[in-house]
Parts: sequence; structure tokens; C-alpha cells
Amino acid sequence: MEQQPNNQLNIEISEEVAEGAYANLAIITHSNAEFVIDFVNVMPGTPKSKVKSRIIFTPMHAKRFMKALEENIARFEEANGAIQDLEQIEIPMHFGGPTAQA
Repeated sequence: MEQQPNNQLNIEISEEVAEGAYANLAIITHSNAEFVIDFVNVMPGTPKSKVKSRIIFTPMHAKRFMKALEENIARFEEANGAIQDLEQIEIPMHFGGPTAQA
């Protein structure tokens, strides 16, 4: 009797990646072939920030990611209440630091 192949995917994560990287800004760009999401940690009072992580998606995977995120946000809000939209909160773009000049 022949065994059916196991459809499970074995995913490993290194300790460094498992620690994660905090980001409070995402910059999304795209071309006809890919979506690029740069995750940035903008700190108050600092004039410069670095990209902490860059994820590159195909358009199909970007759409699947968006749907998965929507589903997870809906589940989170069901359990914890509505997440307040940033458009409803006044956030100063200078984050308490010096005002930029051009």
C-alpha cells in the first residue's frame, strides 16, 4: 500500500527573525510585476529613519496578503472591539522633534 504525500509545510524561523522588528510606518510601491512594502520605525525627535524590513510580493500574493490581513483584523475586532482608525486620531508629523525645512 502506497502512502499519500503529506501536504504539511515545515516552516523554520531563525532566532533573529523570530525577535521581529517594530515598525510604525509602511511605504508601499508597486510596478506591473511586484509590490514592495518597506517597514520603517520612525522615532520621535529623530530626523532620519531606516527601513527595518522590505517585503516583495507578486500582485497575486499582495492581494492574498491583503485578504488575510482583513480577515485577521475582523477576528481581532470581534474579540477586542473596534480598532480606532488613524484618520480619527491627530498625529503630528514632527513626532515632538524639530520641524523639517525645505
